[in-house]
Amino acid sequence: MPIKVLILSVFLAVNLTLSSDYVVFGGTLVPDEEINISVYEAINPAIVSIDADIDDGVSSGTGCVVTSDGYILTGSHVIEGGKSVTVTMSSGQTYKAQVISALGKNKDLALLKISPKKPLQTIKLGDSASLKVGQKVLAIGNPFGFNGTLTQGIISRIDYKKGKIQTDAAINPGCSGGPLLNSSGEVIGINQSIYNPDNNISNIGIGFAIPINEAKKFMQLAKVEKGR
Repeated sequence: MPIKVLILSVFLAVNLTLSSDYVVFGGTLVPDEEINISVYEAINPAIVSIDADIDDGVSSGTGCVVTSDGYILTGSHVIEGGKSVTVTMSSGQTYKAQVISALGKNKDLALLKISPKKPLQTIKLGDSASLKVGQKVLAIGNPFGFNGTLTQGIISRIDYKKGKIQTDAAINPGCSGGPLLNSSGEVIGINQSIYNPDNNISNIGIGFAIPINEAKKFMQLAKVEKGR
């Protein structure tokens, strides 16, 4: 058999074998990718970026729209000391926000209010009491101003005494106040901080989130009802 014909025959045989399972270069998605994409596309419109004017510059973070009339959940340290707070929607539209309520650094939760002209898309709240170490999680935030960034990881540890969810999903500066999501697109935590023993600003794989059940209690005290 001529060499060219032999090479072509081998190429076709290999290509046919591979195509029976996956299209290697054809863009076929595996189930895990489909989950990531569906969660991102469903939730990202309800995620906002937050900029608070403080004495020494701007404090930036992320927030979640919890009611269609404009209540937003975020981290209290994001807006602490802010003279004014600006919320930017995923569409690029901006609003001035009012701080409704804020807790201390341990709980690290705050509620903002904007006045949208039409009902907003909202997040879905999960149940942080049923979480398991090893469970897949996704995070959406605005690290270093890169709005709408998706990362993924697992729940690495649950600290019941301190009320913290530890994750290896990348949580960088600018992601604080954003959602930690399960594979169903439900928010199971509000991202709070990263661990930096060397005072580096980059993520080293240890992040923390406030369990969403704590946020539910906070919203109830503030008399904000999800979904209104």
